[in-house]
Amino acid sequence: QVQLVESGGGLVQAGGSLRLSCAASGRTFSSFAMGWFRQAPGKERDFVALISVSGGQTIYTDSVKGRFTISRDNTENTVYLQMNSLKPEDTAVYYCAAARRYSIRQSEYDYWGQGTQVTVSS
Repeated sequence: QVQLVESGGGLVQAGGSLRLSCAASGRTFSSFAMGWFRQAPGKERDFVALISVSGGQTIYTDSVKGRFTISRDNTENTVYLQMNSLKPEDTAVYYCAAARRYSIRQSEYDYWGQGTQVTVSS
């Protein structure tokens, strides 16, 4: 079992930055690929970023490339999402999730956090 708890969301003006954290319980964190997903009001939940077990590989959805950075600290059982140059269209609930495979497909993810709200004002 892995429990995930996100933090770091909030209200920020366009152009600002936020860093989301996702703290994982359990001793097997380092065996999971970790992803960030987001769900905007009235829309489906979408993939944002993915990081491999070692942290050596990452994938981003096109709309956040160059602005967001995913990282992880396996000694702290934590994955991060640094979000810079935020835009109003980044407004969403952000979820972290853990998968046994390196995949952007939501069906591959076994564990999900409760989500943290990010609101970007124009």
